[in-house]
Amino acid sequence: MTKFLLSVHVLAAIVAIGPVTVAASMFPPAARAALARPGDEHSAGIARVLYRICGIYSALGLLVVVFGFFTAQSLDVLGQTWLMVAIALTGLAALVLAFAILPAQRNLIDEITAASAARVAGSGAGTDTDTGSGEASPGGAPAAGAVSAMDLPTADMPTTSLPASRVAAALDSGAATGNGIALARTKRLAMTAGIFNLLWATVTVLMILRPGSTTGV
Repeated sequence: MTKFLLSVHVLAAIVAIGPVTVAASMFPPAARAALARPGDEHSAGIARVLYRICGIYSALGLLVVVFGFFTAQSLDVLGQTWLMVAIALTGLAALVLAFAILPAQRNLIDEITAASAARVAGSGAGTDTDTGSGEASPGGAPAAGAVSAMDLPTADMPTTSLPASRVAAALDSGAATGNGIALARTKRLAMTAGIFNLLWATVTVLMILRPGSTTGV
């Protein structure tokens, strides 16, 4: 029974945690590409799929914890230091995933959706050439409604504080890159994903080395 529980625990870790670590690392560049090209359904679709993978497989990751507990109980190692450290790191990784990675991904997906919708609406409005709203004013001054990096919030502010049309226009014009909205936030998420992956790598090493363990499994 012990070997069965250990086998299920290891398989669950590979099947559930593996995809989350990979998808969490791939999401920031995918989101950055989707934000830089609002209206590109291919780029947006990749970001959405990666987000769903993180959400679904993180729920399946509960099996790792459940079978890990029963395996440790069967091996009678619940009080050993290496296991207690692994449990603490697992809990910390779960907190990082639940309260840092997934919410940040959800916010970026919302921004991608809003920017895409605004791009479509803006394209429809742009067909009305009689208004001449897209032309620059005399003297080279920006036309009314022109968008620059100053129109965007800082990297620490959600884009929902501004109309989606202005966010989409700035992203399309490249102003977002200078402002950091398409780079700083996704880079911060990439760093958080790196911490999450490092925590799980440490847990895996502890599970293999089991320093101080007297079990033969």
